[in-house]
Amino acid sequence: MKKIFRASLLSAVVGMGAIGAQSAAFADDVKWPTRPVQVVVIANPGGDTDFNARMMAKYFNEITGKTMVVTNVAGGGGTLAAEQVKGAAADGNTILFTHPGQMIVNEVAGLTEDSYEAFDVSCIAGVDKSAVFVANKQSGITSMKDLIEKAKAKPGSITYGTEIGNFSHVQGLQLEKLTGTKLKMVDGGTVSDRVVGMLGGRLDLGAMSYGAVQDYVSGGQMVALGQPNAERNPLIPDVPTLKEQGLDITLDKPYIVAFPKGTDPAIVKKMADIMKEITEKPAYAEDLKKFKQPVAYFNTEESKQILAKTRDDFMQFKDALRQGK
Repeated sequence: MKKIFRASLLSAVVGMGAIGAQSAAFADDVKWPTRPVQVVVIANPGGDTDFNARMMAKYFNEITGKTMVVTNVAGGGGTLAAEQVKGAAADGNTILFTHPGQMIVNEVAGLTEDSYEAFDVSCIAGVDKSAVFVANKQSGITSMKDLIEKAKAKPGSITYGTEIGNFSHVQGLQLEKLTGTKLKMVDGGTVSDRVVGMLGGRLDLGAMSYGAVQDYVSGGQMVALGQPNAERNPLIPDVPTLKEQGLDITLDKPYIVAFPKGTDPAIVKKMADIMKEITEKPAYAEDLKKFKQPVAYFNTEESKQILAKTRDDFMQFKDALRQGK
């Protein structure tokens, strides 16, 4: 019998009716932006979060005629970037670009006392549906079924590379709960660090964006075991979903745009409207294909619903995350 565990970050909006549209004039009347806008990204250059922020900035510049400058502030699981934005003037000229690893997992893990409500959330600018569970070739793991059998035969023998207390840690904990297995959680650092660790044979297993490992999957150094999506991402059609393999799990990673608390609601709304306009551009959709990511967008109210549901879902892993700190 199939085990079922649903943990979709977007489940909060499934079945919701259309949310009443706010007046367009409300946002259009505000004079913003009037000068360059700084986007503080919680990750180093080159990864999926940085890529999405830079795509947003590219088209923001095109639509508004104003410059959006991307600043990378990695470290502390995103807390350094968050603190920088939290302490910035609430004038609309500083934005946080983040994901649930910083916005929710850090609170659950006890790395910060702040929740997503410490910021004025504008929108969800995109959703990473390119995440895959991947094994290094040297591990001998060839499928999810194979992984589960090996993990049950020798509990704790398979090393799962993660950032302890971060989003990838939750992915690993959910996999353990769903399959009834015990993995050896190893802090492997950032995505690029974990890729190196897997290629070197130090890490057996990881969960990361397909764009970061696609060359190694194609080259045979890694094996893509499955994608935790409700349906196959059409941009990575050869990788089966976990659901197809008897594991009913959906785990999305949205990219969140937020302002310092107290920012003019008209600015928050206008940024959401601009992001919606960006997602409607065919060229933007083509750019996202570089990271095997389909276009997605959620407005302010939908985003808050998603974050609230996600926080509730992740609280079940509170003890495990805090023990791993």
